[in-house]
Amino acid sequence: MRDDLVRIEISEAAGVFAVRQTGRQAAAALHLTVHDQVRVATALSEIGRELFSHSGGATAAFMLDRDGEPALVIEFDSKKRPGAEVPREGIQAATRLVDHVEEDGTGDRPLIRVRKNLPAAAAQVTAVELARLRTRLRGLYPVSALEELRTQNAELIDALEEARRKREELRLLNAELEETNHGVMALYTELSDELEKTNRGVVALYAELDEKTDQLREAGEAKNRFWASISHELRTPVNSIIGLARLLLDPGADPLHDEQRRQISLINDTGMTLLSLVNELLDMAKAERGHLEPQPAAADTGALMRQLSALLAPMAKRSGPELVVDAAGTPPVLVTDEVMLTRVLRNLLVNGLKFTDDGEVRLTARSVGDRVEFTVRDTGRGIPPDDLERVFEEFYQVPDVKTEGTGLGLPYARHLARLLGGDLTLDSAVGEGTTATLWLPKRPPPPDEHAATPDEHRKTRPPENRGATGGPQTREER
Repeated sequence: MRDDLVRIEISEAAGVFAVRQTGRQAAAALHLTVHDQVRVATALSEIGRELFSHSGGATAAFMLDRDGEPALVIEFDSKKRPGAEVPREGIQAATRLVDHVEEDGTGDRPLIRVRKNLPAAAAQVTAVELARLRTRLRGLYPVSALEELRTQNAELIDALEEARRKREELRLLNAELEETNHGVMALYTELSDELEKTNRGVVALYAELDEKTDQLREAGEAKNRFWASISHELRTPVNSIIGLARLLLDPGADPLHDEQRRQISLINDTGMTLLSLVNELLDMAKAERGHLEPQPAAADTGALMRQLSALLAPMAKRSGPELVVDAAGTPPVLVTDEVMLTRVLRNLLVNGLKFTDDGEVRLTARSVGDRVEFTVRDTGRGIPPDDLERVFEEFYQVPDVKTEGTGLGLPYARHLARLLGGDLTLDSAVGEGTTATLWLPKRPPPPDEHAATPDEHRKTRPPENRGATGGPQTREER
């Protein structure tokens, strides 16, 4: 809906002044700001001046458009002079000052429509207010040049004052910004110095870490070389001791009285223990260097557990606790490395017998889904909670526990368990006993692409030593 406000004929210079004054008054009545009032007045005077100068005159119709967003609309209707072209500088200037300028109409009667959007309050103007506005706008014509010049001068003074105020504000902001920049630069310099010092410290720390890493790697390699070397060097004299002890204990040798036989049996048992320790040290070195690889095959788990029971029965008899081996729940055949599995279970049983004064040490096995669990449960002294994981560290022994050992049994057993694709865990309570759980997959995991070849593995296996009697040693003697 459009409400007509006033129509002004531009037939002389006073008409241009009247259009300018009317635009300013209408914009003020329709709630536009002072700056927008000046913009509307300037845009209308530019278009009116060009139409008056080159077309001989025009009609300016002021309207209030309340369809959708309210707007002040001014339509300039003029008759084009033959051969005359209206310059476009005024239209282009008006385009920058108002919201929309469009040209319409026929070729000899151009129509220029100017639109300036209004605040929402303009849509609420009542009919009474519109009537008063129309009366006031009609009373503006004609406008004297002096009056219009006074108005423009006042607007110019206001604009200059506003520009001066803005310039002063800008100067203050620039001063504040310059002061802030000085502070930022000082802070940046300080942070840069701190960062440079920190970077130098980090570089020095990395260099030290690299050096320590190299030293640690060299120490680890030296330790492995020492283990491998000393293990190989010890095997020969230990095997000689075991062989000589067996020769003396052989029924075909010279007869021995009971004390001699007991002493030589102790020598033989001690040699077997030392040989087992040497083999464990050698295998630990191989495992850390990635040279110890399992050789899975079908193993008779029942026979394996019975063999362990027979092997450790004398130790159990000397120690005091009862050794119980229950193979009822285990699958008859398990695909794994039988030698490694035997060593793990033997270590767990020997630990249980060493740390149990009375009661029992029980080995059980059961099938759980796609894996087999071996459990060694004793009624011994137990392990404090803080030491449950530390006992898997090489050479670590629980404080205040007096017993023989090197602290390699459990680390070695866990190494082997993980090589077999399983794991070894402990659960214990002080004074109540310890439960060691070994779980293994029923089928071995796929071989690692970086694993050693079977030939390399056979090279890392301990050679088959023979005792002094010429017979092959058992698995546990290797």
